[in-house]
Amino acid sequence: MKNYTITVNGNVYDVVVEEGAGSGAAPAAAAPKAAPKAAPKAAAAPKASVGAAGSIRIEAGAAGKVFKLEKSVGQAVKKGDAVVILEAMKMEIPVVAPQDGTVASVDVAVGDSVEAGALLATLN
Repeated sequence: MKNYTITVNGNVYDVVVEEGAGSGAAPAAAAPKAAPKAAPKAAAAPKASVGAAGSIRIEAGAAGKVFKLEKSVGQAVKKGDAVVILEAMKMEIPVVAPQDGTVASVDVAVGDSVEAGALLATLN
């Protein structure tokens, strides 16, 4: 067996790789070791929440850094309005409202690094 330390999007994972024609159990054993390290990052996002959460989720389509907040809590938005601007690979990516509503919460701050699928804001 060999031990490796891997960094993915700023998260550090300790991975054990079994050499040879071992059983299929080795990959399953490595996965639980990586999962607990990623969990605290996901749990930290609600800390930045402003206001009460709404029922319509606005999630990141790609990993990146929060570049700009276009809307704030209480503002009305129309379907297609940019709510958050993400920066990934030197490109600005608008994350838009999926439908008309009012911003109920903003769950990120400018400068935060987010993964694809991370909750950015909610609407009512």
